[in-house]
Amino acid sequence: MNFDYELSTDLYELTMAQGYLESGMTENQACFYMYFRDNPFKGGYAVACGMDQVAEMIENFHFTDEDIDYLSKVTSPAGDPLFHKDFLDWLADFKLDVDIDAVHEGTIVFPNDPLVRVTGSLMQAQILETALLNIINFETLIATKAARVCVAAKTPVAEFGLRRAQGVAGGLWASRASIVGGCTSTSNVLAGQRYHVPVSGTHAHSWVMSFDDELTAFRTYAKIFPTNCVLLIDTYDVKKGLENAIIVGHEMEAHGQHLSGVRIDSGDLAWLAKYCRERLDEAGLKDCGIVLSNDLDEYSIKQIVDDGAKVTGWGVGTKLASAYDQPSLGGVYKMSAIRANANEPWQDRIKVTELASKLTFPGVLDARRYYLENGKIAGDMVFDTNSDINAEERIIDPSDGLRQKVLGGLSYTTLLHPLARKGNVCLPSEYRDTLAAQKRVKDGLERLDESQKRMLNPHSYPVGLEAGLFHRRQSLAAKMRGLG
Repeated sequence: MNFDYELSTDLYELTMAQGYLESGMTENQACFYMYFRDNPFKGGYAVACGMDQVAEMIENFHFTDEDIDYLSKVTSPAGDPLFHKDFLDWLADFKLDVDIDAVHEGTIVFPNDPLVRVTGSLMQAQILETALLNIINFETLIATKAARVCVAAKTPVAEFGLRRAQGVAGGLWASRASIVGGCTSTSNVLAGQRYHVPVSGTHAHSWVMSFDDELTAFRTYAKIFPTNCVLLIDTYDVKKGLENAIIVGHEMEAHGQHLSGVRIDSGDLAWLAKYCRERLDEAGLKDCGIVLSNDLDEYSIKQIVDDGAKVTGWGVGTKLASAYDQPSLGGVYKMSAIRANANEPWQDRIKVTELASKLTFPGVLDARRYYLENGKIAGDMVFDTNSDINAEERIIDPSDGLRQKVLGGLSYTTLLHPLARKGNVCLPSEYRDTLAAQKRVKDGLERLDESQKRMLNPHSYPVGLEAGLFHRRQSLAAKMRGLG
């Protein structure tokens, strides 16, 4: 699917860009970074997602003649043209020239970790803001929800939320993000085609209702799809539906075939799953699986698992594809450094505001992730790439100077990697692959302590500022407030 990323923006990004042009700031350079302040779903982590789509945006970002014509007709409240000819001409010749660094898709991330860093032309970095935030915020949110669902489920999860998703594009990106987060398949055929991921699905209640009786419906379906036969047994009555499925299962065995499973989409799922498992085993269909669906999320799935139901697979739709209990991640994109041109040194910038929680970080930022000897992660250090790291490798909680941790002596990796250079995508293909990102999520979750994966009241993971950066930020904030 092709999208007009260049106009998928807030108007003020373009008005500011025109202002920079008319203020003689075309050579000015800036560094922006994206991060979020709180873990989604009151959880202990998030799953970074959307970097492949950011790369797609960069590859296709340009203003067409149609775009320029539209913008030339946009007016101010007074009725005069909002955009001037010089600016429209600049847009017509627009060619991205920024550098973009980002965490690899599928990386486990936490509040205050930089997810994306954009450096280069101030005007270009400003114009990219809205589309970049839209992509990363949404896909990270859905990938995180999927990871939570899959952690709770323990057995394969199929995503099928397209019919309840926010439009076709939202459904497409939700399906991909769900696979990144850990789902084994999607019902979304377009996502299967576009992203080369497994698709799955059997039949709906309407299939059963289209026949004179349920048994005939089941037999017909088994005949047509003998290698993909999961029968939906709750159209009329689960117990009767199960008995009909058992009849079909035995008939399939007589022909050397196999009833893959039964699906339940209503009722007390835990109780019904246990009943069906017992009855299927009695009938000798021990390898017939049980699939559950019906407005599931990580909490209801965990309850079913804790109740002792042996579930082969899950179908999760609405509450996954729509991020039902939290509609937005809340990631932000903030300027952290500026310079007059590419030959000048960077100058720190922070936003102070009236809320201490919104005090941003200065510098050209990256993060180190430290590891314990057992492979578990120990803490993240946000640092300025142009400044030295303190000898102890001490991190300080940005919201509480008394919370500190020394990480010296531990092995580490850096989180940000080149995505684009001079406006050209340089991200290797293996870091754009959906299933490779899914494996990255699995590996990352294994490096978390179990307490950080709890559904309720998870243990917080330490992300701190490098000590020198922490004190520099404090001094700069005091100066901006007129206190230093």
